[in-house]
Amino acid sequence: MAQTTVVHLLRHGEVHNPGGVLYGRLPGYHLSDTGRRMADMVAAAVADRDVRLLVSSPMERAQETAAPLAETLGLPVGTDDRLIEAINVFQGVPIGAGGEVFRNLRHYRHFWNPFRPSWGERYTEVLARMREAIDAARQTARGHEAVLVSHQLPIWIIRLAAEGRRLWHDPRRRQCGLASLTSFTFDGDRLTSVGYSEPAGALTRQAVDPHRPEPRRPDAGFTDPGLSSPG
Repeated sequence: MAQTTVVHLLRHGEVHNPGGVLYGRLPGYHLSDTGRRMADMVAAAVADRDVRLLVSSPMERAQETAAPLAETLGLPVGTDDRLIEAINVFQGVPIGAGGEVFRNLRHYRHFWNPFRPSWGERYTEVLARMREAIDAARQTARGHEAVLVSHQLPIWIIRLAAEGRRLWHDPRRRQCGLASLTSFTFDGDRLTSVGYSEPAGALTRQAVDPHRPEPRRPDAGFTDPGLSSPG
């Protein structure tokens, strides 16, 4: 009989970012007080689950989100570079209500191909590394659960692929709130469903999220023939 394994992708909590910049892979961006409370709420939400593996992106905000889970679950925090934020040429640029990205004509040369995208790491490259990270976690935690702490774009890209949807998309339509869990359930090596939840939802609705999507009704779950298959 095949074993059921669940891999949860946890987006980090709110970041202290008074300048409203796209921080990307820049160092020195830590969780805000609200972000730390979010992480505590997620830790409480997964405390009774069968989590045997905890792995994080190397970025400070992800490591800090993982910390209370490690304490609650009694697990060490592993680090996987494949979970890191996507490369973006606009990192360090203010992106609040229009920001400098669209006001500076020099930036327009980066918008020539939204399908790649031309302003950062290829969606296909993000997908490949996230698939590898999930497959590695699934093998290690087989028959149990794992939590991988990552970032909005990588989580959203792997979810789009799992649901058989195209990778290029409107960033405003991403369903991946701060401190949210996108959960992949496997029956053996076959992906059977994708779920989504917001354990810190009460705080998320009031948080400062530079990538906040437009409101949309949460989905109940999804089915896909298999995450490990090509394409």
